[in-house]
Amino acid sequence: MSKSPVSATNLLVAKLRQDLSDIVAQARATELSPRSRSKLNSEIERAAGELTALLAELDPIKRPKDVFDPGNPRTIGFFIALAMTAQPRHPLDAFEPRYGSGIYALYYTGDFAPYAPISKTETPIYVGQAAPGSHDARTPVEQGARLAARLNEHRKTILKASESLDIADFECRALAVQTGWETPAEDYLIRLFKPIWNKETKIVQGFGKHGDAPTTRTNRVSSWDVLHQGRAAAGHGVNPVQKELATLHTELAEHFRDVPSFGTLEEVISGFIDGLRQS
Repeated sequence: MSKSPVSATNLLVAKLRQDLSDIVAQARATELSPRSRSKLNSEIERAAGELTALLAELDPIKRPKDVFDPGNPRTIGFFIALAMTAQPRHPLDAFEPRYGSGIYALYYTGDFAPYAPISKTETPIYVGQAAPGSHDARTPVEQGARLAARLNEHRKTILKASESLDIADFECRALAVQTGWETPAEDYLIRLFKPIWNKETKIVQGFGKHGDAPTTRTNRVSSWDVLHQGRAAAGHGVNPVQKELATLHTELAEHFRDVPSFGTLEEVISGFIDGLRQS
């Protein structure tokens, strides 16, 4: 009696199982350096992601990319970030002292040529958080005037770079946030806007750092200080630069080519809505 032909599905399953078995055996038997192990881990995670995507593609019933979870910190961060963008913009040089910690954004309106694509737009040049004075603070007074103090620090930094920046060209938004929720909100703002002064964007880094005497510093002159000289602690003439000026101009141009600015609040709201879509 002849055997039934092996189906194409069974052949695929058998090959997949054999390939996985071979990979597991080789990985366990091979001595790997930490760097090689890290590379292998990354490739396995990438392959797992591709297999998960294939599983969803083969499923005749459509799957949402995620489940909306109101209690997820990222979801809460989303709504806090949205609330921040609803706040009025104020001149950075005239931000009044007030109690509260939370999140904020800085906006540029000047004519510094490399920043032209975001000047006078709703794309912030920098976003940040001001942590409360106490981890169990529950009221703005208990939190302290942390937002105002942080914005004042930024004001002083910009004033030191008066040859290239004018403090009159900066505005800000700020939102007092219940203690503990600053970080997920800041994270969401960085992912949405990719502000060029935030270190996570990896272009003009160094704006928010605190420096001491340049002779005690072992790091390089930050990219922000290369573009905007004026801070004594930057280490000009003492330490090498993080990036050359020409490199910064090129990276900024490439960033603005690849990351369109939000020109209006309506475009910002659309960006938030896009983040809520499941498909």
